[in-house]
Amino acid sequence: MSDKFIPIKPVNSISSATPKPQLNTPIFFNGQVLDRLKRPLKDLRISVTDRCNFRCTYCMPKEIFDSNYKYLPHSQLLSFEEITRLAKIFVTQGVQKIRLTGGEPLLRKNIEILIDQLSSIKTLDGKNLDLTLTTNGSLLARKARSLKDAGLNRITVSLDGLNDTIFKKMNDVDFAVSQVLEGIEAAKSVGLNPIKVNMVVKKGVNLSEIIPMTDYFLNSGVILRFIEYMDVGATNGWKMDEVVPSSEILKILGSVFELERFETDLTGETATRFQVKSKNGKEGEIGLISSVTQAFCGDCNRARLSTEGQLYLCLFASTGFDLRTLLREGANDQEIKNQIAAIWSTRADQYSMLRSEHAQLPNNGLKRVEMSYIGG
Repeated sequence: MSDKFIPIKPVNSISSATPKPQLNTPIFFNGQVLDRLKRPLKDLRISVTDRCNFRCTYCMPKEIFDSNYKYLPHSQLLSFEEITRLAKIFVTQGVQKIRLTGGEPLLRKNIEILIDQLSSIKTLDGKNLDLTLTTNGSLLARKARSLKDAGLNRITVSLDGLNDTIFKKMNDVDFAVSQVLEGIEAAKSVGLNPIKVNMVVKKGVNLSEIIPMTDYFLNSGVILRFIEYMDVGATNGWKMDEVVPSSEILKILGSVFELERFETDLTGETATRFQVKSKNGKEGEIGLISSVTQAFCGDCNRARLSTEGQLYLCLFASTGFDLRTLLREGANDQEIKNQIAAIWSTRADQYSMLRSEHAQLPNNGLKRVEMSYIGG
């Protein structure tokens, strides 16, 4: 093990006195590093920008992310070469899937260059990476072909309703839903499949869109997923009484459609999946992501890399590990690999499971990282 130590850095540098954890000797199984709960590292989510052209009320509300908000200067962002180097090192630890996120990742200039670089990486067993991207769809119509040509496998689009008034209320920048739907069609036409559409359901805002959204995407090949409004970060003013439980969503769907649950043994699966049939014979698949009411931490295999090179081990984390400093101070690949393995071996994160048992969890005075900073 190298003697270079990665300092734990609280988000926004709230405190420099955060204690360093005792790093364990990493445990491996079939070449994959395991955390303290014996969970492998298979899925890496990489934020490529902290900027977004939407101001969704549950993610980047306008009253916080206004014209005076200071985004990261370009010099602090990981370069494409730095991202690719880290991605290759993560793959040696067992990562099989990489998802590019933001902010809005399609705002990162020349994102196709990064995708081209990542698409050449092979997994430990010699297969191609599962390379995907999550977008709000605003730039997808013009970008779909170049993304596919660069090597992107598939795409996920965030879309919270078909009703233009409701959709504009949620994105809060007066962006028309028709342009997102055009982007989805463009992605289908170039083969970025399977396409997933994520709808965050918020009580009193877009509950009425559950049935229209489901009906619209039947027979389309698009997989629609309903996500419970989450308590991520500190800027969205989250309240439990604004959450629509998946159980309620399922009842709404069951009143109109025939539902049959898919059984799956996929490790780390976040969605409960259902085959959906309408009365007029249309079919499709939907998923329910019960991020608040039904914890799925037990087999979570995801790590998140922020746009400035902070490694987070949980979507609800308050602190990250500074990989950018290692990169820029000359650590070699083996030293970085050793540190990532040591970091993952300390992981015991299961926030959602603990929250299910306790109404309020202490945060030790630290703010949780924002979803807009590390992606969903």
